[in-house]
Amino acid sequence: METYKMKIAGLERELPLCPVNDKLSIAGFIIFGDVELTIACAKELLEKCPEFDYIITPEAKSIPIAYEMSRQSGKKYFVIRKKEKVYMQNPVKVTVNSITTQSEQVLILDGAEGEIIRGKKVLIIDDVISTGESLKAVETLVNKFDADIVAKAAILAEGDAADRDDIVFLEKLPLFFK
Repeated sequence: METYKMKIAGLERELPLCPVNDKLSIAGFIIFGDVELTIACAKELLEKCPEFDYIITPEAKSIPIAYEMSRQSGKKYFVIRKKEKVYMQNPVKVTVNSITTQSEQVLILDGAEGEIIRGKKVLIIDDVISTGESLKAVETLVNKFDADIVAKAAILAEGDAADRDDIVFLEKLPLFFK
């Protein structure tokens, strides 16, 4: 398998190239299980982000970075889920299409958690921002509770996302065209 070598938070990693279609491949960035990288990325992202009250992250690949940023900062984090859970109180939903998901998906925020973030400073964190569709869906959910989004951050900004000036990220991740 072809790979792409890059340095992230001072650590070198080889990412597998994964075909999206006949013309495009992306470098697969999976932080699950990479504790060393998770800790280093959380530290660097916290240094780049403004003061916040809560962290919000979409399920699932960004949960390790949200957890570690929460642990290092002492601030609570909430996970926006992909399926409604029986414990949720008045869940709020939006739909999204993302480059890494082959079908439309639903993102859900527990209404009780939404009330906790109401009027608070919120940091949205993801592992990779690419098309920005998932990020927009998370923003939509957070805005339903009148929270103040102080920053939108990710470990990597993929493709054109690296040219955005409204996100915080550690490294640029290219797209691979055939």
